[in-house]
Amino acid sequence: MSNIIDKAVGFFSPQKGVARLKARNALKVMGAYEATKPTRTRRNPSDNASGDALMELSATELRGQARHLEQNYDFASGILTSLVNNVVGPRGIGVEFQPKNKNGDLHQEFARYLNDRFKEWSRRPEVTRTMSFGKAQRLAALTWLRDGEVLRRDIEGSAPGIQNPTTVQFSIEVMEPDFLPHDLEDENKRIVQGVEKTAWGKPSGYWLYDEHPGGNKHWRMKTRRHSAENVSHLKMIKRLHQTRGVSIFACVMNRINDIKDYEESERVAARIAAAMVGYIKKGSPDEYTAPNIPEGESAANRYFGIQPGMIWDDLEAGEDVGMLQSNRPSGLLTPFLSSQHRMVAAGTMSNGSTITRDYNGTYSAQRQELVEQWSNYETLSCEFIDEFVEPPVIKWIKMLQLSRDFQAPGDVDLSTIFNVSYITPSMPWIDPGKEAVANEKNVAGVLEAPQTIIRKRGGNPQDVLDQTELWHKELKSRQIVAEKPTDEPPDKPEESSDSGEPNKPEEPPNEPAK
Repeated sequence: MSNIIDKAVGFFSPQKGVARLKARNALKVMGAYEATKPTRTRRNPSDNASGDALMELSATELRGQARHLEQNYDFASGILTSLVNNVVGPRGIGVEFQPKNKNGDLHQEFARYLNDRFKEWSRRPEVTRTMSFGKAQRLAALTWLRDGEVLRRDIEGSAPGIQNPTTVQFSIEVMEPDFLPHDLEDENKRIVQGVEKTAWGKPSGYWLYDEHPGGNKHWRMKTRRHSAENVSHLKMIKRLHQTRGVSIFACVMNRINDIKDYEESERVAARIAAAMVGYIKKGSPDEYTAPNIPEGESAANRYFGIQPGMIWDDLEAGEDVGMLQSNRPSGLLTPFLSSQHRMVAAGTMSNGSTITRDYNGTYSAQRQELVEQWSNYETLSCEFIDEFVEPPVIKWIKMLQLSRDFQAPGDVDLSTIFNVSYITPSMPWIDPGKEAVANEKNVAGVLEAPQTIIRKRGGNPQDVLDQTELWHKELKSRQIVAEKPTDEPPDKPEESSDSGEPNKPEEPPNEPAK
C-alpha cells in the first residue's frame, strides 16, 4: 500500500517508485518469522557455508577427537561397537549367489560352485593377507563411522609384490581417510580436498599418499593419482555436493566430552568419600591444654588404629572424635546420565538400551524401540553394501570368468551370474517363543518364504537344507527315530474307581422301540 510520497515519486520517476514498493514489501517479509529476529537471550546462529567449506575447517580436528574418544572412553567405544555389530555383523555382510538356468529357475549346482569359490577368496582378499573379507568389512565400517569416511582400492590382475591366494587375480586394499589429503587443492585440475572431479562434480581420480601421513616416513610423503574406477570412497555426508565425510560423533561430541568429564568428577568424589577421614574436636578453649613441645620441634600428627569394637581411651581432656561424612556417589547420577545417554543415542543412530546396557522395560516397549531403531541400522547397511561390498563382488565375478579354471554348465543363463543376495544382520529376538510362532504363521499363510526367514536370521538357505539332510541321514544310519513336536496337550489319565479299575464310559440308554 503506497502513501502520498510514494505516489509522487512514482509520478516523476516510475522506476524509483517501483523500487520503493519492493523495499517496503521486503521489510514486511522480514518480519514474517520471529526465528529470524535475534533477541537478548537468543542469538540465532546460522551457517550458510557450503559442505566443503565446513569440512575444510573442521574435518581433521573432528576425526582426531573422535579417535581420541574411541581410544579413551568406554562409552564412545561401545557406541561404535554396537553400530558395527548391527550394521555389518560379526562375520560381515553375507554374500549369496543366485544364478538361474535358461528356464528361469535357480541353478543350485552353479550357485554352490560360486559360493564355494567366493568363500575361498574371502579368507584372505586384502593385500596384506592378514584379514578376511568379514574382518576387513568390520574395520572399514568402524573407520567409516568414527572418521566419517573410508577408502577401498581394487587391484585387478597381477601387480608387483602381490600374490593372489586363489586363481582369481583380484585383491582389495582398505585405507584410512588420512591417505586422502584434505589440503590438496588445485583449481586448474579441479581437485577439491584431494578428489579430482569433472565439470559436473563426478569424481574422476583420487590423489592418495603412498604411505600413511601419520607415520615416521615423512620422506615418502608423495601423492599419486588413482583412477576413480579403482577407488571407492565411502563417506558419511550431511550436505549435497559434499566431497569429504564427517564423523558420526560430530553433532554429539561436546555432549560426550561433558559426560566423560562429569563421570570422572563423580568417580574422584566417590573415591575421596570412600577414604575414611576422622578429626579430633578440641572442645571449649578453657578445657584445652596445649601440649608441651620443646623449642624448635613441631607437634607430631596423632594416628589411631581403627579396629572393630575398639574403645577410644587416649583422648585429651575436652577432645572428641568425629568422622567426615559424604553423600557420594550422588543419587542423581544415574537418572542424569540416562537422559544424556538417550540424547547421544539419538544423535548417533544407536539403540539406547544397547549402548547403555539398560534393558528394563516391558516386551512391548523393547520391541517398539528395536523396530524403530532397526530402520537406522538397515539404512547404514544398505549404504555400506552399495559402496563397499557390492562393487568388489561384481569385479570378483568378472575376474572369475577370466580365470583358467572357470566352469559354467551349458544350461546356465550367464546374464544372471550377477544376481547376488546380500545378507545383513538380522533383528535379534526379544521373545523367541512369540517370534517363532509368528514365523510359522507367516509361512503357513504364504506371507513369507522360509528362505527369507532363514536369511533374516543370518543363515544360508542352501546350507540349512544341506545340514538338515545330513542330520536325517545320520539319524537313519544310527536307527534313531526323532520325535515330532506337537502342540496338543497330553492326554489326561482316566480316573480310577474305588475298586482300582479305570472307569468305563457309560453306555447310552436303550431307546424304546417305536
